[in-house]
Amino acid sequence: MKTKQDVIDAISGVQHPAISNSLLNLGIIKEVELKNNIANILFAFPFPNIPIADQLVYSIYEPIKAIGLDFNYDIVDMSEQEKTKFMQLEAEGWKGM
Repeated sequence: MKTKQDVIDAISGVQHPAISNSLLNLGIIKEVELKNNIANILFAFPFPNIPIADQLVYSIYEPIKAIGLDFNYDIVDMSEQEKTKFMQLEAEGWKGM
């Protein structure tokens, strides 16, 4: 039986495609829950309707599927404090698309 830590371990190395940092460190992965073999991920994006939202979601889906779990997700907007931290990390790690 998989644990929440297994999910976190599986997704911890997933990098943002344009920023040298993981989605976890950037705060894009806001919450991770595991219930009945379903990984429930709460994504927080800095702005609504970001163009790479589907790409980011899929990049998390793949490692979760690889460890044998199903996947559900929701998306929320980052708080102002979360957005400020994200923007700082983005500026420090920007590598471009």
